[in-house]
Amino acid sequence: MTTPTLAISEIFGPTVQGEGPTAGRRAAFVRLGRCNLDCVWCDTPYTWDWDRYDPAVEVTPTPVAEVVARLDAMAVARVVVTGGEPLLQQRGLVPLLGALGERGWAVEVETNGTIAPTPAVAAAVTAFNVSPKLANSGIAPSRRIRPAALGALVETGKAAFKFVVAEPSELDEVASLVAAHGLAPVWIMPEGTSPAVVSGRLAALADEVVARGWNLTTRLHVVLWGDERGR
Repeated sequence: MTTPTLAISEIFGPTVQGEGPTAGRRAAFVRLGRCNLDCVWCDTPYTWDWDRYDPAVEVTPTPVAEVVARLDAMAVARVVVTGGEPLLQQRGLVPLLGALGERGWAVEVETNGTIAPTPAVAAAVTAFNVSPKLANSGIAPSRRIRPAALGALVETGKAAFKFVVAEPSELDEVASLVAAHGLAPVWIMPEGTSPAVVSGRLAALADEVVARGWNLTTRLHVVLWGDERGR
C-alpha cells in the first residue's frame, strides 16, 4: 500500500491564526507547496514561484504520519492548512484531515476558491477560509473566478469569504462578486506585509466595510512579526 504524502512547504507553530473569523486563536500551520495562481502581491511565493525559488529546497514530500507527529508535538487544538493552494493535494489531505479529526482538533483549510473540495475533504474540514482574488492580483478573471468551485464551497455551509483589498475603491468589485455568487459571510482584509501598511489600510477601509454590512480582519501575524516566515 502506498504511503500517503503531501508536498510540504513548512509546518510551524504553535502560533496564532492571523486572519479571518478565528484571528487570534492558538493554532499550528501546515503550509503546502504549489499553487494554481500567481498573484502579484503573493506573500508566499516560495511555495510556487520556481523562477525565484528552488522547489527542491522549498517543497518536501512528507508522509502524512510524519506531519501528524509534528503537530502532536505542538499540543494544539486547531490546525490551519494553507498554501500555496491546498486543494491541489486533496488525495493526501484526506488521511491528514482524518487523523486530525480523530484527535478532536478544529481544522481550517485556506483556499483561493478555484477548486471544488471533494466530498471527503468537505466532510472532514471544520471551516474553509476562501479568498477569491480581485483584479489587484494581476490574474485574468477566467483563471481566478470559477463559479462552480465557489458554488461548491458555499454548499458546504462551512465557508467564509475573505477578500484581499488595497484600496476602498476595490470594495465595489467585492460587492459584485458577492452578489453574483451568493458569498457570505464576507471578510475584508488589507493587503500588506508590514505593520504600517496593514494599519493604514485598515483605517482607510474600516468605515465603508462596516457600512456595507461586512466584517473586517487585520493580519495579526504581520502586526506582531512583520513578514517573518514561520510565524
